Amino acid sequence: MLLGTVLVLLLLGGGPASAHAALRGADPADGSVVRTAPDAITLTFTESVGLLDDSFRVFDPDNRRVDTGEAGHADGRADTARIKLPAKLGTGTFTVAWRVVSADSHPIAGAFTFSVGTPSATPPALPGTSVENPATGGLFNIGRYLAYLAAALLVGTAAFIAVCRPPDVRPLRRLLLAGWWALAGSTVFLLLLRGPYEAGTGPAQALDPSGLTRTLGTRPGLALVARLALLAAAAALLLWQRKALGEGKRPSRAALLTGATLATGLALTWAGAEHASAGIQVPVAMTSTVLHLLAMAVWLGGLASLLTLFYRASVPSRVVGRFSQLAGLSVTVLVVTGVYQSWRGLGSVAALTDTTYGRVLLAKLVAVTLLLLAGARSRRTVTRERTARNVTVEVTSVGTERETRVPEPVGGRTEGAADGLADGRVAGTVDAPAGGPPLPGKAGPPAGAALTPAEDAQRRALRRSVLAEVVVSVVVLVFTTVLTGTLPGRAAAEAATAEQSAGLPVASVTNIPFTIGSDSPGDRGVSGKVQVTLDPGRVGDNGLQAVVYGPDGGFVSIPELRISFSLPDQDIGPLDAKVTDRGGYWAADTVNLPLPGTWEMKVTVRVSETDQVSESKPVEIVR
Repeated sequence: MLLGTVLVLLLLGGGPASAHAALRGADPADGSVVRTAPDAITLTFTESVGLLDDSFRVFDPDNRRVDTGEAGHADGRADTARIKLPAKLGTGTFTVAWRVVSADSHPIAGAFTFSVGTPSATPPALPGTSVENPATGGLFNIGRYLAYLAAALLVGTAAFIAVCRPPDVRPLRRLLLAGWWALAGSTVFLLLLRGPYEAGTGPAQALDPSGLTRTLGTRPGLALVARLALLAAAAALLLWQRKALGEGKRPSRAALLTGATLATGLALTWAGAEHASAGIQVPVAMTSTVLHLLAMAVWLGGLASLLTLFYRASVPSRVVGRFSQLAGLSVTVLVVTGVYQSWRGLGSVAALTDTTYGRVLLAKLVAVTLLLLAGARSRRTVTRERTARNVTVEVTSVGTERETRVPEPVGGRTEGAADGLADGRVAGTVDAPAGGPPLPGKAGPPAGAALTPAEDAQRRALRRSVLAEVVVSVVVLVFTTVLTGTLPGRAAAEAATAEQSAGLPVASVTNIPFTIGSDSPGDRGVSGKVQVTLDPGRVGDNGLQAVVYGPDGGFVSIPELRISFSLPDQDIGPLDAKVTDRGGYWAADTVNLPLPGTWEMKVTVRVSETDQVSESKPVEIVR
């Protein structure tokens, strides 16, 4: 029931995966009008991006798709995407839909328009730019969650066996195998679904050989393949230790070292393909992510192991005590790495409440706090158990009796085996010779003696507390999965800044009509309009482009165009834009407008030696 609820949350509540990269600029720019058709379309992003087979779709004014070349990177720069256009593109308004994959493995998409010659009377509607197919995205999120859960089971159970050293590890073999099979299955699932996830297509495309081939050439695809290779090595390790596990023995030292190496490698397959692999301080971030994932797996997987032993076998209190210490160390690592990753992802305190990433992070912190409270309750129960049970009598070599405390199984049966021994003896004791007293320092009473009601209540409370920890840990994993697919607050701020500086959409496009009269009878003179584009139309340096249109909407060549700006409220100006003829259109690379406000843009059009006219229009400049 709990797992079903989690899957529904991931399917319906995860939302579209956001990414780290943002579009910094486009050439031609969104909404721009160019005199001649461009040779190519170039996009620039805030970080490196991967290209798809269908990264660009270009549509003509009649909404028919334009035949284009293959997408590639401009000048070998990984943060760009470029596609060649045909020589005879035509005139009118063209639509560009684009889709790429950011460096942290998530797809991003968008659309914009530009016009060649005269804009179309009825501009075509922008195509849909949904980042992902809902069914594919939901299934992909489920696969990622199952992968996290499986890794916690596999790595955490192995760490529990190695560090806590339960006397009988046979009940934990199923957890190890379940973790291995679940992680292998989810990895294959994600590898098949990676192509449709990036392309935004339905799940039916998962078996498309071309999509799988493309996936195998990407960094996320290679990370998944590496994960499968590491799992194959882990399977060999489990087979090597199969006999020891079957006999309830601890793994050898070589097996422990190999397992630790494989666990670190598995964590790297996540760190090397998600948020840690992009942005600032990548080496530190990847190290922090690996430690964070391993600490999470050791803690949560250890809880599952402890709960399994509680219901399948006796658990000596020393085993619970060792896990308590291991969990404390894991929590310390989680806190240190979590603080760093929160700072790196958020970028500011305000992002904690103003961004989706921050709000999900707050929800995860609440869940982790509940987990810590449940863990504290378990530790208090263990402390009471260890200090209240089993004072035994040990006979010394001289026949003097003294008290000594013997580790008592907790969470096991009230009668019967202790430490996994069916005859009720404490592990490590030896029977006395027939008819003789117990061997000095060795013998003890049966550890499975009946419990008092108070002791039985303590053990039941411990079981309930650990079960609560396991339930809350499932919720923590849900929030962890959602966070890996959510745009970090720092990246959101970078994306907003990039969009502003890129002029998406163009902040200021002003059309100024003009008419130059004539004294000749019957001559209506010269009329038209000047379209002035300020990019980005904000305080500071702006690029300026101006196109002069005649009465028929076509381009008009004139001998001179002057443009100036004034801010009457602040008594600034006029500032000459110093535009120059660029072969059919007029432009200035830099026009500095130092203050926000309503500026007055004055345009002077000269069509002959004696005929010219000046017109003005207000332009809003924002910060």
